[in-house]
Amino acid sequence: MPNFDALTYPYASQRMMSIARKGMVATSQPLAAQAGLDILKKGGNAIDAAIATAACLTVVEPTSNGIGGDAFALVWTKGELHGLNASGPAPQGLNIEAVKELGHESMPTFGWLPVTVPGAPSAWAALSERFGKLPLREVLEPAIQYAENGYPISPILGKYWKRAAQIFKTRLKGEEFENWFKTFTKEGKAPEIGEMWSSPEHAATLREIGETGAESFYRGSLANKIDEFSRQHGGFLRKEDLAAFRPEWVKPIRVNYRGYDVWEIPPNGQGLVALMALNTLKNFDFAEKDSADTYHKQIEAMKLAFADGKKYITQRDKMAVDTEQLLNSEYGKLRGNLIGEEALIPEPGTPPSGGTVYLATADGEGNMVSFIQSNYMGFGSGIVVPGTGIGLQNRGHDFSLNPEDANRLEPGKKTYHTIIPGFLTKGDQPVGPFGVMGGYMQPQGHVQVVMNTVDFHLNPQSALDAPRWQWVAGKTVEVERSLPAHIAEALARRGHDIKVTVDSGGFGRGQIIWRDPETGVLYGGTEPRTDGSIASW
Repeated sequence: MPNFDALTYPYASQRMMSIARKGMVATSQPLAAQAGLDILKKGGNAIDAAIATAACLTVVEPTSNGIGGDAFALVWTKGELHGLNASGPAPQGLNIEAVKELGHESMPTFGWLPVTVPGAPSAWAALSERFGKLPLREVLEPAIQYAENGYPISPILGKYWKRAAQIFKTRLKGEEFENWFKTFTKEGKAPEIGEMWSSPEHAATLREIGETGAESFYRGSLANKIDEFSRQHGGFLRKEDLAAFRPEWVKPIRVNYRGYDVWEIPPNGQGLVALMALNTLKNFDFAEKDSADTYHKQIEAMKLAFADGKKYITQRDKMAVDTEQLLNSEYGKLRGNLIGEEALIPEPGTPPSGGTVYLATADGEGNMVSFIQSNYMGFGSGIVVPGTGIGLQNRGHDFSLNPEDANRLEPGKKTYHTIIPGFLTKGDQPVGPFGVMGGYMQPQGHVQVVMNTVDFHLNPQSALDAPRWQWVAGKTVEVERSLPAHIAEALARRGHDIKVTVDSGGFGRGQIIWRDPETGVLYGGTEPRTDGSIASW
């Protein structure tokens, strides 16, 4: 376990880290965290708790995820780390020509065109079947109860729900969007903070997924309903696309950073971007966290990693280079040599040949899970299948319509994916799961959390509390207002276009659980930028 200081970071929210032994669930919504803990107390393990929490989040935080989204997981059990990629491909009938014939020069944000096969229900079923102790229907019961009986709207949830309703009211025009407003608003208005909210259709769908092991969603009545609604409104998703889909068990990828192995899911996920940045940063020594030089090198390494990531990352078997090439130590040094005293405009290199929710769980048996799922951009496509509560993702928005791009749209292909779970180990021992959700902030958040932990010895809560930065494009970097002013000014003198942002919502929302290998004691941190909560036992 990292040697961290128990004291809080000077600029922290003063939320204290959690310490427990028998179990811990960390996520962005207190009701979901408690649901996961309840499953642990019923005899479930960390995998069961992760599924319960994830399903509950589709109910109590629909602004960030849903049944119709994708999911990824890293699971530590019995001395081994397993990876699960439950992201879905484009429909077989969808291609570049079809999109352009409909008048689009780029993939739209809303509607049926950006809808890809949802993977989240398959992730729950696959995890339950392989590693769970309790039946899936029992694990989904807390989510079902909240959907049926209702729950009060929490502050950050209410904020983003209201924002989404306002945006959708102006941008979603057409019959295909009517059911979103019927499902997620009351007479066109989002629920207020403290107001009770329920969704019986959502409950019925979760119950059907639990009773059938998600078979109904992919090869049963729910699949038929999705197919019917897609055909009705000119969508390309078909029940054949759903029936053909299976989640993939994958070998996680890693980079060694100062004696710790940092693990991510391989492409099509963008976890590779975080590893490339760390592979560059490990060639530098950092004397202190709060210095302009530290922030400058972090930002520059991140820019270089994103340049490579946006050029190369797509479905893994369609990539022009291997991940091993991009994580080559010598290539990391070459990229690091490009970092000077001034801010640069990043360009991809040539490597040598050869809206999202995050949760972390741990139990007293040593199992640990890093899990993330999303509909993308909040509520996703704006498409809700009638009678089901299923809001479909718009993950296909990230496809390129340029035939020369690596991430070009192709039938049955998975797009570059932003959601990424992280995991830290040392030697053959697990340290624990971590993650920071939030679009292209995610690999940037992973790098900052890892460095806060390994380089600067911050405890889990302080590692999350610390001020964050986010490279946006070119030389533009957004920073939180809690970042010391003298550092922001020094970065500006180095050529960075610094934008101080009042709203911290865009800087990601993370969770961490570290385990002491000798005592089994768990140390957790949760995000101050959301309704974050840790349920401990």
